Amino acid sequence: MIIVSQRTARPLACLFASVLAVLAFCHAVSAQNVVGTNAVGSKPASSSVSLYFDPLEGSASIDLVRRALASNGELVAARLDIERGRARLRQAGLRPNPTIDFEQATGRLVGSPGEHSTSIGVALPVEIGGRRSRRIELAQAELVASEAEIANRERQLRSEVLGSYIEALASLRELQITEGLSNLDAETVRFVEVRVSEGDAAPIDLSLLRVEVDRLRSRRALAEGRLQVALIKLKNMAGIAPDEPLRLREDFAAPSLREPADSLEAAVRLALQTRPDLRLARLNEEVARAGLRLARAQGAPDVTVSARFVTDRSITDLPEPLVAVPDQSRSLVFGVSVGLPVFNKSQGAKAEAAIAITQAQRRREFAEAAVRAEVTSAYRRYEAARSAITIFNQGVIARSNENIKTIRAAYQLGAFSITDLLAQQRLLLDSQREFTEALTERYRSLADLQAAIGTSSTTVTPATPQP
Repeated sequence: MIIVSQRTARPLACLFASVLAVLAFCHAVSAQNVVGTNAVGSKPASSSVSLYFDPLEGSASIDLVRRALASNGELVAARLDIERGRARLRQAGLRPNPTIDFEQATGRLVGSPGEHSTSIGVALPVEIGGRRSRRIELAQAELVASEAEIANRERQLRSEVLGSYIEALASLRELQITEGLSNLDAETVRFVEVRVSEGDAAPIDLSLLRVEVDRLRSRRALAEGRLQVALIKLKNMAGIAPDEPLRLREDFAAPSLREPADSLEAAVRLALQTRPDLRLARLNEEVARAGLRLARAQGAPDVTVSARFVTDRSITDLPEPLVAVPDQSRSLVFGVSVGLPVFNKSQGAKAEAAIAITQAQRRREFAEAAVRAEVTSAYRRYEAARSAITIFNQGVIARSNENIKTIRAAYQLGAFSITDLLAQQRLLLDSQREFTEALTERYRSLADLQAAIGTSSTTVTPATPQP
């Protein structure tokens, strides 16, 4: 016969009850998917989540990026700058128009009715010093710069779409987690109501549990609101009609973005080669240099060649009885007009163009430093987020899930109080929130790193099971 003291009876009973609880309820609780451990990427846990997520027919981030690049109203308007640049290039290649002069003189108003003259002339400006070629060179440089600016706007739009998509995925994951816990708490409420009615539990247990249910409902409403706002942003950027349904498709744990370079140095080097805004900064230097060359060409003298046909008719009076004899002459006159650059030698335009070159160089140097900083920051953030996710994957979420399964089952056998269950549930909710933040930071830093490098290709990575 084994005698157990009163001091050890209660701990042994609790331990025995916990073991029985795990064996009896583990399968049932696991089937309910306690907190949506594969929160985004698995079958939705509730009908409300299915309104925003469809793993088969939903939209991936790359789909929305492509649609935004094709349909975004601001980008479509900005692309017209390229057409304007082509029109300027066509205008720069045109030669100056000739001028035609017509003159007629008469002596009728001054008492010489028999005298009058007529002249017709044509003048053509001649561009010397390479003005036309310099204009074309400047217009070509501006056109290429406009194309680089549009490429940079596309990069920024791509980053904004990815940011809103990540925000939507994070809100969707929190929505699914809170709904999963809320559904389980609703079942627990029914269980506690039975126990309270039978006198096996205190009414305070039911009151505390109902407070927790309401708190989860409040948090779920906030998460759904953030999700709807993110979807509205995505629709606006992608040119999707407000009444058109939009559902997400990606697995939050497996971003469909290219993995970063093997080293920070390689990422920086790639960014300096591919960033469209850096290319724009370098092209602005070329535009400034082309402007200086044009200013120097415009300092050359203005030359105009002309040709004129003149006919002159007059009457020579003779003494009487002789009759006046008409006199008519024709002549062809050629001329050259040369402007003398005495006062205006385009000094101000040359000085402004030289300053513009220095300004463009300073901006390009600052842009290169900013790119290095952006790449370094995003790369470090990605490494830190990946490390944090690794730690979570090694047991934080899995252990929290097991803890709450055990405590929930043990509570139903009377081994734990409702406060123990709620405390463990809140601890799990905090862990899931931190895990969502880590997933968000990894995805966002990867998107920021892609934008900082200037690459745009995406590769779909296979979904991996998450705790």
